[in-house]
Amino acid sequence: MNNFRNDWHQADIIAALRKRGTTLAAVSREAGLSSSTLANTLSRPWPKGEWIIANYLEIHPSEIWPSRYFDSYGELIKAGA
Repeated sequence: MNNFRNDWHQADIIAALRKRGTTLAAVSREAGLSSSTLANTLSRPWPKGEWIIANYLEIHPSEIWPSRYFDSYGELIKAGA
């Protein structure tokens, strides 16, 4: 059985941050990064950025980007694999 879940849409990530009263740029600056740096995480894998966003939303990054953490069989992808 395939329990494949889709990654959150970029707009959903931004909306989740807005619901918490902040913006992606503000979270980026709060983390000591350029205001546009975390936007890269929306379109390509960057574990550090994924963790920054996920921590702000109080969830694990695999909830937002399951395709980056699980293979097509639902198995956890090992780091460096």
